[in-house]
Amino acid sequence: MARWLKEGLSQEEKDTADAKVRATVEAILDDIKARGDAALREYSGKFDNWAPEKFRLSREEIDACYSQVTDQNIEDIKFAQAQIRKFAEIQKAALTDVEEETFPGVILGHKNVPVNSVGCYVPGGKYPMVASAHMSVVTAKVAGVKRVIACAPPYEGKPSAAIIVAQDMAGADEIYCLGGVQAMGGMALGTDEIASVDMLVGPGNAYVAEAKRQLFGRVGIDLLAGPTETLVIADETVDGELCAADLLGQAEHGPTSPAILLTDSERLAQDTMAEVERQLTILSTAEIAREAWDTHGQVIVCDNEQEMLEMADVIASEHVQVMTKNPDYFLDNMTNYGALFLGPETNVSYGDKVIGTNHTLPTKTAGRYTGGLWVGKFIKTHTYQKITKEASVEIGKYCSRLCALEGFAGHKEQADIRLRRFAGINEG
Repeated sequence: MARWLKEGLSQEEKDTADAKVRATVEAILDDIKARGDAALREYSGKFDNWAPEKFRLSREEIDACYSQVTDQNIEDIKFAQAQIRKFAEIQKAALTDVEEETFPGVILGHKNVPVNSVGCYVPGGKYPMVASAHMSVVTAKVAGVKRVIACAPPYEGKPSAAIIVAQDMAGADEIYCLGGVQAMGGMALGTDEIASVDMLVGPGNAYVAEAKRQLFGRVGIDLLAGPTETLVIADETVDGELCAADLLGQAEHGPTSPAILLTDSERLAQDTMAEVERQLTILSTAEIAREAWDTHGQVIVCDNEQEMLEMADVIASEHVQVMTKNPDYFLDNMTNYGALFLGPETNVSYGDKVIGTNHTLPTKTAGRYTGGLWVGKFIKTHTYQKITKEASVEIGKYCSRLCALEGFAGHKEQADIRLRRFAGINEG
């Protein structure tokens, strides 16, 4: 039976925190609906100390950002975007239109049609999350989205040059320096400055994720993504130093980021907890990682590999780092997760920054019903039908009787009028 050597916040404490976030977000979105750009400017000034006359960056302002990054920065961004674009193109190739004759004279099909406009959010208040520009903008463009706008908050009092360059290189059509709930509200609801979009994508903190949840329905969303979560599944084939590095590497995202060790080795569990404490004395982001570990970190010891699998599916973590003697066991059998990182050779950071898979992934157990952001999230699959007069008569007979069974007189007449016109039949 699984044993917790370390537990995080209780569900009641999490629910209380979530309720506060919901109320705050609802109030901000209502204000944006009522006051538009004035509200955006007020909240941006309040939360980010940034209230320019225009949030959209001009071509001259974008070009100026290139002079603030190094040639190596640009080459690294170019490399990362090439990997993400390559995998997105492979994914898109797997999506094909279909058309088949399913019954004599009946042609059914579907077309894959890109969303017309998308708003991509790039977090950047605490860290300039350059990689999030690749993940959303590049993937949307590969999907064929006509209008892609990108928002990111200011970093240290001004637009983040690295993020702006990445958004521009990725192909964003409009770039705004605007963050948080106000960015999500502006893109979804529309203002005089920002024309509304059809869909919102991208990761963010608890407030950004809640804004997406509340705006869903008015616009589409990719998924609820944030705050970052990580689950390390490990056995005696690895050591505490490696496990601790992989836990803290994600805990540093923010103070509400869960980091969980799941193991069948109590010795590894104890070694990892000791190693976490040691690494927190030298990690430059230790202040944030410490708060995340103390309040949301967990260490769970299971009896065997099967119990680890069962517990991992319950946790349904965003990132799952598997470092066991047989990592493919989890690939073959695990069903609830955002992304798997198999073996000690790889890690979540590779996926976050450069390897090519998308880092916008489901959190808060959403991996039970959705995968992460990919090119298919930007594409709608629309069905269509074509039919001959002879087939209309055959299908119409069944339809007429089935409509009568349900009591739908108007539906029945849609079938009957075609029976009368195409075959002189009245199924009355």
